[in-house]
Amino acid sequence: MTPIFDDRLERRGYDAATQQRTPKVLNSMPAHSIGFIGIGNMGLAMALRLRDLGFAVAVRDIDPTREAAAAAHGATVQASPAALGRACELVVVAVVDAAQCEAVLFGADGAAPAMRRGGCVMLCPTLGPASTAAIAERLALSGIDCIEAPMSGGPARARDGSMSLMVACADPVFERHRAPIEALSSKVFRVGPRIGDGARTKLVNNLLAAINLAGAAEAIALAERVGLDGARTLDVIAQSSGQSWIGSDRMARALVGDLAPRAHTTLLAKDTGLAIAMADEAGYDATLGRIAAETFAAACDAGAGALDDACLLQRARERPALR
Repeated sequence: MTPIFDDRLERRGYDAATQQRTPKVLNSMPAHSIGFIGIGNMGLAMALRLRDLGFAVAVRDIDPTREAAAAAHGATVQASPAALGRACELVVVAVVDAAQCEAVLFGADGAAPAMRRGGCVMLCPTLGPASTAAIAERLALSGIDCIEAPMSGGPARARDGSMSLMVACADPVFERHRAPIEALSSKVFRVGPRIGDGARTKLVNNLLAAINLAGAAEAIALAERVGLDGARTLDVIAQSSGQSWIGSDRMARALVGDLAPRAHTTLLAKDTGLAIAMADEAGYDATLGRIAAETFAAACDAGAGALDDACLLQRARERPALR
């Protein structure tokens, strides 16, 4: 699995050495009618990214302050998912889970029944593979295409277009919506045409992220327990074999007491639960993943679900001594 790159991308404004988008691509973007349902941290960042690049963007969220933030950047606020579906060629769903996806697409005033045949829904949450496939099948009955595109990278990288997207869909569907996808992500991974493979890839990635984060919290807590300075130890780890991006990012914040939520603990708790369910279904014993899933579930049970997942350091610090 590698980022997409061929001579077509170079013609569309990619630098062959870095696979980063160069300014000329921004000047050739077509005007798409793109709608975002769910403009939380990630959805809003993505919507504003496309607005900056000149795309016509509509939004719908249950939080009017989020809608107002998007409107201040030129997005059109729609009164319901159905209204957004009528107005948009591509509907990007950026809610939390499968139940919310079902509600905004097929519930009361859902977007899907209002969309025209040939429209497309892009699913960006981390879902179970079966849930994603079921939604795609239901959309297909109405002649609506589906792009599976779970995200990785966080709001700041969504805002500047440097996040990753793990895309599964039919090739013609991808080509039809290539411009906004490439505008959203400098790292577009084509994982295949089978809907569900995006979810499988994202769950494997997030399971490893959770293992790395839980391990980083334990390592820094141990360093402090044996009398080391946590920040100095993290500096060593960040430049040595123990480095992981999520460990360095989260522990740097946790060491200065910054737990303002960028990525709620509930998210990795949900994702690790889905990953373990996938492993169980495949008959694979994901031993370390199960420990990480239990770690995140316990943090949520202790009331840390709404905190940034960097809070795992404090929980690791609170472990009682063995003697």
